[in-house]
Amino acid sequence: MSRPRQPYDGVALVAPVSVPYQRYSIETAHWWIARALRGSLQAAGLRPTDLDGLSLASFTLFPDTAVGITQHLGLTPRWLDHLPMGGAAGIIALRRAARAVQAGDADIVACVAGDTNRIDSFRQLLSSFSRFAMDASYPYGFGGPNANFALLTDRYMQEYGATRADFGRICVAQRQNALRNPGAVMKKPLTLDQYLDARPIADPIALFDCVMPCAGAEAFLVMTVDEAIRRDLPYATIAGSIERHNAHADDPIQLRGGWTLDIDELYQMADCAPGDIDLLQTYDDYPVISMMQIEDLGFCAKGEAPQFVRDHDLTVTGDFPHNTSGGQLSGGQAGAAGGFIGLVEAIRQVTGQAGPTQVADARLAMVSGFGMINYDRGLCTGAAILKGEGA
Repeated sequence: MSRPRQPYDGVALVAPVSVPYQRYSIETAHWWIARALRGSLQAAGLRPTDLDGLSLASFTLFPDTAVGITQHLGLTPRWLDHLPMGGAAGIIALRRAARAVQAGDADIVACVAGDTNRIDSFRQLLSSFSRFAMDASYPYGFGGPNANFALLTDRYMQEYGATRADFGRICVAQRQNALRNPGAVMKKPLTLDQYLDARPIADPIALFDCVMPCAGAEAFLVMTVDEAIRRDLPYATIAGSIERHNAHADDPIQLRGGWTLDIDELYQMADCAPGDIDLLQTYDDYPVISMMQIEDLGFCAKGEAPQFVRDHDLTVTGDFPHNTSGGQLSGGQAGAAGGFIGLVEAIRQVTGQAGPTQVADARLAMVSGFGMINYDRGLCTGAAILKGEGA
C-alpha cells in the first residue's frame, strides 16, 4: 500500500503562454523555448533574474539539455529538471515544480516545452526515438506511431463496437474549437463527411485522425499563492494530480492506461467527482486515445466512450467541453509541447483568460497526459485537476 499523496496546498499556476505554432520553422528549439519563457515572464511582470527554477521538455533541443539552455538564456536556477516524457511531460513538470515550491527548493519555476520542425525533423526523430524504435521497428519500415495506433484503433473498434464516425465526432468538435483559437494550425472547417472521406494513412486511421507535426512552444509559471496574490496575478491551484509509468504491462494491446490505477485517489484528493468537472483536456495524438482517457478518467465505463461522444457536445459551448483550444488534432503537435497544450489551456480556462475559447463559468478543469510510445504502447500517463479562484 502506498502512503496517501500530500496535497498541493499553497501552490499557484500563473502566466500561461502559447507561442503561435508554425507548420515548419528554420529556427532552433532553443529559439522557440526562449520565446515561450519570455512571454510567460512578461505576462507575470518578472525578469529572468527573478526565476530560480526551470523545468524543460523538448525532443529537438539535442545535443543540449536543460543544463545547456541555462547558458544559452543566461539563467542561474537553483532547481532544474529535464523531462523526456513526451505527452505526459506537462503534468509531470507541474507535479515536480509544485513540490519544489512547497519545499522551498525554488520560489518561481518556469515550466516550458518547445520544439522546432524542419522539413526532415519528424523522420529523424522517429528513427532514433527509442532503442525499440532503432532495433525492432524502424529498420523494418514500421517507422512511426501511425501503424501502432492503427492496430490499437482497430482492436478498440472490434472490442467495443466503435465506428470511424465516433472518432470523427471528436475530430470535428476539436476543429470547431480550433476555429476559435487564433494560434491553431488548422484554419478550415471540418465536417463529418470530410472526415470519413479522407485519404487512408494506416487502416483504419485516415488523414484527420493524425496530428500535424509543427513548431511551437508552451509555458507557465509555478509559485506560491502568496506570491501570485502579491503580484496581483490570476492563478489556478492544483486540487490533485497523479502519474504512473508502464502500467498494465501484461495487456496484449493497450486499451487502458495508468490512470485506472490512481483515478479514485485523484478524485478523493480533489474532493470532487467526474460530474463536477467543467472541461476536460485529453492528450489527443489520435482520437482513440482521447476515448481511452474519457473512460479511464471515470466519465463513463470501459467501452462506453463511443456512445458517450454520440450523446455529448464536445465543443466550447457544449455540455462536455473537450480540448477547447483544438487540441493537437487541430491546433498542431509541436513535439514535446503537445504534452503542455492542454495544461496551458486549462490554466487559461479556470483563470478566465481563454478569450475566444473560454468556457462559461469554468472553475474546475481536468487535464490528462499520455506519452512515450515505446514499440507497442505509451508508457507514461498523468492527470491533474485544476481549480480557479472560488471553485
